[in-house]
Amino acid sequence: MRRDEFLKTLAALAATGVLPLSAHAAANLKMLIPANPAGGWDTTGRALGKAIMDAKAADTVQYENKGGAAGIIGLAQFVNASKGDPNAIMMMGAVMLGGIITGKPPVQLQQCTPIARLTSEYNVFVVPAASPLKTMKDVVEQLKKDPGSVKWGGGSRGSTEHIAAAMLARNVGADPKKVNYVAFRGGGEAVAAILGGNVTVGGSGYSEFAEHITAGKMRPIGVTSDKRLPGINVPTLKEQGYDVVLGNWRGVYGAPGISAEQRAALTDIITKATKHKSWQDALEKNGWTPALLTGKAFDEFVDNEFAALRATMHLSGML
Repeated sequence: MRRDEFLKTLAALAATGVLPLSAHAAANLKMLIPANPAGGWDTTGRALGKAIMDAKAADTVQYENKGGAAGIIGLAQFVNASKGDPNAIMMMGAVMLGGIITGKPPVQLQQCTPIARLTSEYNVFVVPAASPLKTMKDVVEQLKKDPGSVKWGGGSRGSTEHIAAAMLARNVGADPKKVNYVAFRGGGEAVAAILGGNVTVGGSGYSEFAEHITAGKMRPIGVTSDKRLPGINVPTLKEQGYDVVLGNWRGVYGAPGISAEQRAALTDIITKATKHKSWQDALEKNGWTPALLTGKAFDEFVDNEFAALRATMHLSGML
């Protein structure tokens, strides 16, 4: 076949979508972020999009935020609107798994295509600077006296901070079913509620609270990691005598019904982006732990996380 005929054939295949994503010169990706702006998924998604473009793994990345119900509203839109689209990706993570377990939605994550785990992160609990409760011990004493009087603020119902609050209640002998958890649709709303004193305790990834902690507007009282986080002088719940260790993580899924070749192409794009300095800078800036996992290993990880979260939520009285 002559070169000009070959190029015409290649162009025709590309126009009909027959070629896998990797055969195109570059992709124009559409990223669904199933949360409101300013939260963890939004920050991670936009940092990833920037790294994708900086690494020249795609020409453009378009973002759409669709918050609510621990990402389930966004998941439903992604499942219904992106079938077979090799250029569509969605942010997700442990919070979405918790939301699926508690909400039992008609759509399931398994309908989509696993691509990669990106980061891991632990939750930090904070109180407003003016709070009369100075330590986690103070919070626990109040929790044991009257569980409903302690308002916990964080992400959607079933989020890791919600589960951690229930675990803590059970650990100290309080009724986890009486935990007064206030769910917010985005990180910005949760931060405003904490700063305004509208919740007793706030929980999220350290990166979402860092500037307010540094400014002295929030006081960190505990982190859900097994050991203290590097460079962050916050005592763990475990070292304070509370057996609560729970990690958060974030990842990326592709659309339902894409081919194995298209999945591989998206995986290559994400992998390339995570090697770029732009992504490494975002990890350092936000205190994220790199945790790239792809292929079968990521599939199995998600399955195991579903099982582990279900067991933890059951033991914590959430189910």
